[in-house]
Amino acid sequence: MANQPRPKVKKSRALGIALTPKAVKYFEARPYPPGEHGRGRKQNSDYKVRLLEKQRLRAQYDLSERQLVRAYERASKTSMKTGEALVIELERRLDALVLRSGIARTIYQARQMVVHGHIQVNGKKVDKPSFLLRPDDVVQVRERSKEKTLFTIAREGGFAPDGETPRYLQVNLKALAFRLDREPNRKEIPVICDEQLVVEYYAR
Repeated sequence: MANQPRPKVKKSRALGIALTPKAVKYFEARPYPPGEHGRGRKQNSDYKVRLLEKQRLRAQYDLSERQLVRAYERASKTSMKTGEALVIELERRLDALVLRSGIARTIYQARQMVVHGHIQVNGKKVDKPSFLLRPDDVVQVRERSKEKTLFTIAREGGFAPDGETPRYLQVNLKALAFRLDREPNRKEIPVICDEQLVVEYYAR
């Protein structure tokens, strides 16, 4: 029998961040790790602090360890600060930007939309969530998918993120489309993470 994924609420509490809108109220009510000794647990070593930060970043983009390691290796070869380059690359993933645009409610839903072939980039179907967008790329829900219930909700703003849409995106929810205007900068990316700790984790 395959291993079941950890429930999102428990995972949110363990990592100290709400990973889905549904998890927010549970996390706010119990903002400490799950389990009998959750309230008393403390991060008592540098390694644990760095490990937690790496796990938080992984969870927010729903990545495997291998995917994050590969992204880190690419980021370490750029001229930018490795941590910033890492987060910027992850933010340019197709599934991440489908989430930011308000077409999907969670990163898990965004990934499913892409994998199931509902999304196109520059007029061509793309079913790889890891596809990296470049400035001026245009993303749309495919015509044959637009009348599905999820996309009807998205069109009416039902999945729109709290606060402003990131400035690096130009979004038209009525058309179920958006464009990446430019590469994001780290300060604009709504991810809770001290990326320097992630770099230190992998550089150890």
